[in-house]
Amino acid sequence: MTQVLTVIDDPQRAELNAAHMESLRAALAMAGAIPGEADWLWEGVACDLPFTPAPDHVGLEAQLRAVLGDAPLDLAIQPAAGRRKALLVADLESTIIAQEMLDELGELVGKRAEIAEVTARSMRGELGFEEALNARVALLADLPERVLSDTAARMSVNPGAASLVATLRRQGVRCALVSGGFTCFAEPIAERLGFEVVRANCLEVSNGRLSGRVVQPILGREAKLETLQELCREGDITLAEAAAVGDGANDLAMLEAAGLGVAYRGKPLVRERARFRLDHADLTGLLFLQGYRREEIVAG
Repeated sequence: MTQVLTVIDDPQRAELNAAHMESLRAALAMAGAIPGEADWLWEGVACDLPFTPAPDHVGLEAQLRAVLGDAPLDLAIQPAAGRRKALLVADLESTIIAQEMLDELGELVGKRAEIAEVTARSMRGELGFEEALNARVALLADLPERVLSDTAARMSVNPGAASLVATLRRQGVRCALVSGGFTCFAEPIAERLGFEVVRANCLEVSNGRLSGRVVQPILGREAKLETLQELCREGDITLAEAAAVGDGANDLAMLEAAGLGVAYRGKPLVRERARFRLDHADLTGLLFLQGYRREEIVAG
């Protein structure tokens, strides 16, 4: 079997069942594929269904999603060979953590709604990343530097993030956290979860207060792609051997370049363009997409 369909549920729900898989198996056969037997990676949570090729995998995925109806399940089709990746590059905000940290800082100056609107426009691709970043940071001018650590305390890690990184690290996979946000937030999360590489922007501080400017050069959309490429060169691997995950427009370049580029709770533009997406499962879904089994997953 040269292709594999992976179906994933949220581990907290764990309602994926044999009936789902049999419906998908029948749909594959109707589409002209020759399906094999279901291979459960985690009973109730994730299952592989190998098959020989059918044309137009994107159209086939749409057909299979229609078979599932409104069941909150994620699925993806990919080649059976080479699924496990040697590198992970992850976005921070609304991906590894639940928050957008500039929005959190905006609350301290009574401008959360104003900053959040600029954030949303940027994530939808309506504003250039650097333009949006500079506009939001300017609104924070004169905040005392100490608020950065206070705001960092608000960060919460998204479900599955700790297990994702711990499992990949155990397998010798290099993990990098690359954020258009700020080092004051990225570095504590990287240390907590075990990311080996951290790339993020720096807020300029003058006399103990935020200046309202970002230290140049700004790490944006192309910098994320460049980091992915750089780390692949360092590891002597191809882009096809790398995984990337993110949610916003500034993640698209790296998601489209990586062999496994996953939109996690992606904004509409990202969900539309990313080859893979997780709309329902937690971040352990990246492990199941690579064929990891329950017994290989490190508890987070």
